[in-house]
Amino acid sequence: MARVTTTVTRRLRPPDGYHFSATLRSLLVVRHDPCGRLADGEFWLSARTPDGPASLHLTRVGAELAATGHGPGAQWIVARADAIAGLRDELGDFPELAARHPLIARLARTFSGVRFPATGRLFHRLIRAVLEQKVTGIEAHRAYRAMVKHFGEPAPGPAGLLLPPDPAAVAATPYWTFHPFGVEQRRTQALLRCAVAATRLESCADSAEATRRLTAIPGIGAWTAAEVVRTTYGDPDAVSVGDFHIPNTVAWALAGEPRGTDARMLELLAPYAGHRGRVCELLAAGGIRAPKFGPRMPIRSFARF
Repeated sequence: MARVTTTVTRRLRPPDGYHFSATLRSLLVVRHDPCGRLADGEFWLSARTPDGPASLHLTRVGAELAATGHGPGAQWIVARADAIAGLRDELGDFPELAARHPLIARLARTFSGVRFPATGRLFHRLIRAVLEQKVTGIEAHRAYRAMVKHFGEPAPGPAGLLLPPDPAAVAATPYWTFHPFGVEQRRTQALLRCAVAATRLESCADSAEATRRLTAIPGIGAWTAAEVVRTTYGDPDAVSVGDFHIPNTVAWALAGEPRGTDARMLELLAPYAGHRGRVCELLAAGGIRAPKFGPRMPIRSFARF
């Protein structure tokens, strides 16, 4: 029996000054992501939707975006395309809050076209967040690519993407399978627990519920939850408490202090309640960094241990 190919297209109207690449970049692992692609004004993303596998293709057509979905989940992913493109992200009172600090005000103007995407699919982003715990980005991204290829199922559409790993398949995999990917037992066990709970996690109504359920899972803390809900729900208030760099960046940018704690970071971000994560993202986009002291974290390979 021939496989039925479903294709659905929709046109979207982004706001003036919308920044296509800077908005969508956070949804992909840098350099190469088997589940997506961003280049030359085109964006591809594969997903496991409630209706089945799908791929979304976003491209600029004049002042509009064309959103095309492929696969059994095409209708679902195209209906969500405006959220994935960050077009549901409302700045609200942020311009007034940003005006309280000259640096934040300048960054808010410079990056006014960058919005928070909201994919609506949690487990895919959770895989990345767990793999990013306590290691360098290079290590985490290498493990992510290896894991996606190991579970690799072709995604619908002509882009040659792979689907994100199926939670049921991940949950049924023994932990030692992940060792050659460069993932030690601690992160692997956290990932397996998340895979078992994936159906319940995907049903969360909002960022607050997802954060509560995520942080109830052993091995998942505030940092991991914030990294997930920021792009799953487009939560502009999600702050990655426990990050190695962000407290120092916030302390330096907002108070001229070269080092900061999580408590100090939250104190300085309090005036921006509702948009605290947006402030952190603006600092990152602007290349704001605290002065560096001491050696860099080494890049390791757990697969060789």
